[in-house]
Amino acid sequence: MVVGELVATIKDIAEIANVSTATVSRILNKDQSLSVTEETKKRVMKVASELDYKPVRKKQTKEIKKVNNYQIGIIFLNDEAIDPYFQSIRLGVETICSQFSINLAVMMTVGNTPVSSEGLVGLDGLIVIGDIDIADLQTLYMENEHIIAVDQVPAVSNIDVVVADLKGATRNVLNHLFELGHTDIAYIGGEGKVFSVSNLHTAAKVDIRRKTYEHVMKENGLICHVLEGDWGPSGGYSLTKQLIDSNQIPTAIVVASDPMALGVLRALHENDINVPQDISVFSFDDIEAAAFMNPRLSTVKVYGEEMGKTAVKLLYDRLNGRSVPMKVTIPTELVFRDSVSDAKKSV
Repeated sequence: MVVGELVATIKDIAEIANVSTATVSRILNKDQSLSVTEETKKRVMKVASELDYKPVRKKQTKEIKKVNNYQIGIIFLNDEAIDPYFQSIRLGVETICSQFSINLAVMMTVGNTPVSSEGLVGLDGLIVIGDIDIADLQTLYMENEHIIAVDQVPAVSNIDVVVADLKGATRNVLNHLFELGHTDIAYIGGEGKVFSVSNLHTAAKVDIRRKTYEHVMKENGLICHVLEGDWGPSGGYSLTKQLIDSNQIPTAIVVASDPMALGVLRALHENDINVPQDISVFSFDDIEAAAFMNPRLSTVKVYGEEMGKTAVKLLYDRLNGRSVPMKVTIPTELVFRDSVSDAKKSV
């Protein structure tokens, strides 16, 4: 199983078969969602056979595995490491691992340094938090079915997924605002991106909150006002300043996350726009600070810790023989506080 004097890799197969490494990985792992010709599949399998290819995971010794104790890793994005929502997901993973004889052996972030296959050797499973390219990751980590995606629905179909019901929550938020008489509603959110772990490239995606906002507004015959930029308080602040400078201030704003809402509220306050008397603000996450903002923030409670716990349970089931991939959607809850009022009170 050598090419020259080197052990054969997916990259070697891809070059000889004249396809991408992601395509090779998905063919070798029998991904039913992959759309390629039968000729391409046969060519890839023939090359793999000729090279006597074996997955990296099975060529390595389980150096870090202990008796009766699974070793797993967490991968998430750099900017998510300080976000309270993603911290809560990680906390959920950490708090339940011991109950399932699972050791959290590796925690790595994506953003500045590519992930290598060597860094994944010996791991029985991976929990991937946030918008990371799973197909790309599968070219490095060959225990493909032992990857759990949290907070995203990837294109690959052979892994387990845990998401919050952000689609239903966004619709519920808008319906609540409609009931209060709001029809001029803006959306402020972060730019959707999917990150590659091997080369740090990004691909654009549309966040489910934005997608649902646009769908609901259009089905009600209403105009969409979408502003997207950097996630976090500074992004919320600058986007709100743009909205104010446009002189088209709506009666309500739906904000994609509570950290962004911090910046939104600051920008409105600096411009003497009162919340909720002049404008209503409804956000997502229900981080601890939301109840202490001024005014107290109406928001969607997302159960991040439960998402993390569920990911561990799904991974444990996979490690113990389940082969059918599952998608678990965790419910959300609208938390009504002081940042929303009737549209008739708006100017």
